[in-house]
Amino acid sequence: MISYVRGELAAVEEDKAVVDVGGVGYGVFMSGQALSLLPPVGNEVKIYTYLNVKEDAMHLFGFLTREDLEVFRLVIGVSGIGPKGGLNILSCLSPDELRFAVMSGDAKAISAAPGIGKKTAEKLILELKDKMKIEDVLEHAAHGDEVPGTVSGTSESGMQAEAVQALVALGYGSAESMRAVKKTSPDCVTVEDILKEALKYLF
Repeated sequence: MISYVRGELAAVEEDKAVVDVGGVGYGVFMSGQALSLLPPVGNEVKIYTYLNVKEDAMHLFGFLTREDLEVFRLVIGVSGIGPKGGLNILSCLSPDELRFAVMSGDAKAISAAPGIGKKTAEKLILELKDKMKIEDVLEHAAHGDEVPGTVSGTSESGMQAEAVQALVALGYGSAESMRAVKKTSPDCVTVEDILKEALKYLF
């Protein structure tokens, strides 16, 4: 089992990164989002990996954090979704966006991933609803694990969550609601402030 690879980033291809570890180049399949966050070629990287072994091939799938890897494991644990399907989902939705989509039953957001139909998305929601919790999203935000510009801190994270839930109740998709809320200014001090600013990004 290869838990992670660490070495020089030798190349970034359309669907994978090549990492030079002691003179051996490891091809690691990654989501589009993860590939876009890698440093320039030549820098050292550490990529957490999942090794998928089949009769005719062995493929490494890579993630920038252990949390991303754990979400991937949950997704491919759903029957009918293989590693490539799981990677397609995480190319369209970040782990936190996927959590919101699962919690709000947003099958449309999940089925936007290539090769994932509505029935498969609904099955994923049904099987993972009890395994993905909003508290996980808030914990990451409180520890500063979110993308730059995200409101941080426990109370601010709680307001973010309330704003996302309010937008979903208004009929917006969970994934687009979360993206809009993430764009709001840290100067927003109430849920109403976050909502007003988030709605500007949704119109």
